[in-house]
Amino acid sequence: MTIFAGVDIGSAATKAVVIEILPEGRARIRGLHLAPTGYDNEAAGRTVLSGALARAGLEPGALVRTVTTGYGRHALATDSAVTEITCHARGAAELVPAAGSVIDVGGQDSKAIALGERGRVLDFVMNDKCAAGTGRFLEVMARALEVPLDEFGPLSLTAREAAEISNTCTVFAESEVISQRAARRSKEEIIAGIHRAMARRIAGMARRVDLRAPVVMSGGVARNVGLVQAVERELGQTLVVPELAQFAGALGAALLAWEKG
Repeated sequence: MTIFAGVDIGSAATKAVVIEILPEGRARIRGLHLAPTGYDNEAAGRTVLSGALARAGLEPGALVRTVTTGYGRHALATDSAVTEITCHARGAAELVPAAGSVIDVGGQDSKAIALGERGRVLDFVMNDKCAAGTGRFLEVMARALEVPLDEFGPLSLTAREAAEISNTCTVFAESEVISQRAARRSKEEIIAGIHRAMARRIAGMARRVDLRAPVVMSGGVARNVGLVQAVERELGQTLVVPELAQFAGALGAALLAWEKG
């Protein structure tokens, strides 16, 4: 067996993917693991890598090469560290072979990537200077509304209309949410408004690259169906959300460990 691994140490969650290269030269996923990153990036990386190997029924000695990516990619000693732009592009292309571009919304940043053949990066734009348009923005809004973040997507889809959240600055948007609560707007309408404000920010960023269909959405925030639909409305096109969207970066890292070793 030829075994490779990728570890994506994000600001909020850390993911690992272990792959096996089959005789015909195709990668097969053997193990996955996800855990909160917490304070210690290195410990989080070790935890998810061990978990993915255990799920694959493999020992650490089976690994030929491991690549890290993400916010904390330099915290874990592996064979090499690769930027999340490159890894998300390669992982998305593996999950959706026809992918023309990727929108990734992470905990601390968001990015749009134009793809070439086999996930080659042709162009990208990134928002890493402001929490607006990121998972962090949603976390702050969830606390302000006292609603579990996992419930945001389904709740927003039940809203009759979206409350107006005009500011995407996290601090001012939180104040707007508090004002909307005082005006007795429903939580569903406020969440729909939060998604719309965030979607405008993400779509504005994404339009700065050659956004070709199919557009894949990766990252943990892709699990939020309400936000996905809001971004689709802003862009005027459908997004493809693969089942393993949250593991796209780690998968890309594992594939690069194989292909560029």
